[in-house]
Parts: sequence; C-alpha cells; structure tokens
Amino acid sequence: MNNSIFITGSSGFVGSNLVPFLKLKKIGDVVSLSLREPVTLHSGQAIIHLAGKAHDLKNSSNPQEYFDVNFGKTKELFDLFVKSDIRDFIYFSSVKSVADSVKGVLTEEIVPTPLTPYGQSKQQAESYLSGNKLPLGKRLFIIRPCMIHGPGNKGNLNLLYKIVKKGIPYPLGGFENRRSFLSIQNLNYIIEKILADQNISGGIYNIADDEPLSTNEVIEIMAEANGSKAKLWRINSRIIETIAAIGDRLHLPLNSERLKKLTESYVVSNNKIKHALKIENLPISSREGLLTTIRSFRSS
Repeated sequence: MNNSIFITGSSGFVGSNLVPFLKLKKIGDVVSLSLREPVTLHSGQAIIHLAGKAHDLKNSSNPQEYFDVNFGKTKELFDLFVKSDIRDFIYFSSVKSVADSVKGVLTEEIVPTPLTPYGQSKQQAESYLSGNKLPLGKRLFIIRPCMIHGPGNKGNLNLLYKIVKKGIPYPLGGFENRRSFLSIQNLNYIIEKILADQNISGGIYNIADDEPLSTNEVIEIMAEANGSKAKLWRINSRIIETIAAIGDRLHLPLNSERLKKLTESYVVSNNKIKHALKIENLPISSREGLLTTIRSFRSS
C-alpha cells in the first residue's frame, strides 16, 4: 500500500485548509482528486471525500442536483474504494443530514429526519455507505460537522461581523440561544488523529467545538476582536415576534422564518469523537477559534 491521501473538493474552504495542514504534518502524500473526470484508484492510505453540492440558502437549485452529486458521486467513489486497496474512507456529511432544528442536544443516536433536499441527499449517501459490509482492514468514517469557520471563510459570520464593525446595534439581544460551531483548527486536528491512529474505530461522528455559544456571545467576541464594545439591544422578545409576524404579511426583511434562523438553538454533542480519540477537550476552545476567524476578517 502506498501512502497517498486522495482528497476531493480540495479547492473548497475545508480542503484549502486541510491540504496544507496534512502536508505540513507529513501524514501522507496528498493528492487532489477531481470527480469531473474518470477516476481510477488502486491503493493508498485514505480517501477524504469533501466534494458535494452545498446547501443553497436561496432555495433556487434543482432538488435533483443534490441527489446526483451528494449521493450519486459519493456512491461511485465509495464503490471504487471498496474494490481498491485503500484503507480508509472519510466522508464529510453534515449535521443537517440528521435534523434541520434541534431540541436539546444532537447526538449520533437521534433518528435522522432531514427536511431539505440537501440534508436528504446527504442522509441517502450515509445510508448507502453504512449499508455496505467493508472488506477486512478497511475503515469508514462518516463525519457530521456543524457550522465550520476559520480564516478565509466568507459565510454568515463575515456578514454579521460587518454589521458589528459598523457599530449597528443588534436588536435581538433579548433572545437566549446556544449554537455549536466548529473551528477549522479542531477539524484538522481530528482528521490528523484519525489518519494516524489505526486503533480508532470507524463510524458516524458528530464534529463540533467543545462549548456552544449564544449569538450574543458571538457578537461580543466580534466587538472584542474589533477593539470595540458590543451593542446589544435586549428588546422584549414578544415585541420582536410581533414585528416579525407583521413582516410575514408585509414582506419585510424581518419575518418569522428569518427570526427563527437568527435566534434558534442548535447544540451538537462531540462526546463520541472525543471518546474515540481518548481526549477530554479539543485543542482550540470555541472562543479562541472564533477570535482567530474574526481577526482574519479584520485583517482582510
């Protein structure tokens, strides 16, 4: 067996961070793999399957595209893996393959009930992978990360930071929520440990930082990174909900659906992966990881 680590989606946010990290750690010979061309695989250390169709927040995509890419391409690649002499298959799914909203804490034992084509296509891929009996000596890891962030990330955190940077008060401070995040540093650490330790059992693993944060705490961290003080308006939540209900009828920027997205809780347990790695805490705290990300917004 050679030492190659094949990575799909290497140009994406996770891939562009993971590839140089693995090269620096000299875990193996990292090879970028494109699924747009015919793929031939014989031997190697691992396949890390990052490529996929991301969740379209505008809901403008054809639903079938999610299944063609997130299930169809994953099936093709996994079938090649099973026939090859490659040891590990690491599939990047998502917590949204399980639940679009969470009551309490999301664990690996919760029965999946995804509601969107994105989540359903990821779950279909998970079911196919889990339903195959692996040849002796192979491992399958289904990774379910929550919201990943880090330097270079241009998602919702960046948009929120721009509002905080301008000194615009956050009017939803009266809502108490908790959300899990995942720093790219902790994600890289977990993948490194999986690749380096054959004693870690394959399986389905939720991936998140150790501590969830409230939106208010996130805004306070953003203000701290910007050298300013957070401006939180703690308006009575019932007043805000009434305004959102009016927004439903008048098609205002703040409506009930948007309010739910901004204020709902989504807490993900990472106990199973930490138990598998035999660690008590991931190396980077939620606060430290978020500060690193926000400071990168400021410098850029």
